[in-house]
Amino acid sequence: MTHPLYDAEVRTLAGETVDLSMIRGKVALIVNTASKCGFTPQYKGLEELHQKYAEQGLLVLGFPCNQFGRQEPGSSDEISGFCQKNYGVSFQMFEKIEVNGDGAHPVFRHLKSEAPGLLGSEAVKWNFTKFLVDQDGKVTRFAPKTEPKAIASKIEELLG
Repeated sequence: MTHPLYDAEVRTLAGETVDLSMIRGKVALIVNTASKCGFTPQYKGLEELHQKYAEQGLLVLGFPCNQFGRQEPGSSDEISGFCQKNYGVSFQMFEKIEVNGDGAHPVFRHLKSEAPGLLGSEAVKWNFTKFLVDQDGKVTRFAPKTEPKAIASKIEELLG
C-alpha cells in the first residue's frame, strides 16, 4: 500500500537522502523548527523525548523552515552547529524546507491535509508546529506553544 508520507524522500543537514519509509510502523514526531524563534528552547524538550523514547520506537524529525519571521536564516552547517552546541540535538534534522505555499514540501502537504489546524485551516501557523504520526500513519497536530513534554503521555499511549 502506498502512503504519501512513506513515499517521500528528504535530505539530512549533511546532504544525505533519506527515504521516509523508515517511519513505517513507528511513532514519529515531525516538527518545523527555527533557531531564532521564541519557541527555539523547545529543542531541549524534543531532545528529551528523543532520549526517553527512541529505543521504544519514537523518531523525532526536525525540519528547519525560514517562512516565519525569517527565523531560520542559516545554512545547513550553521543550523546543525547551533542545534548541537545549544541543545545537544541528536535526533534527525533535515535540510531547510518550506511548509506552506506552492513550494511546501510534500511531507508537510500531507501532514497538513491529514491534521488540519484550528477551524480546519491547513496552513502551518508558526515554527514548532508538531505532527505526531502513529504506527499506521494517522496524524495528530499540536500547536507551536504546546511544549514537547505535554505530548509525552500521547507518545507513551501510542508506543504501548
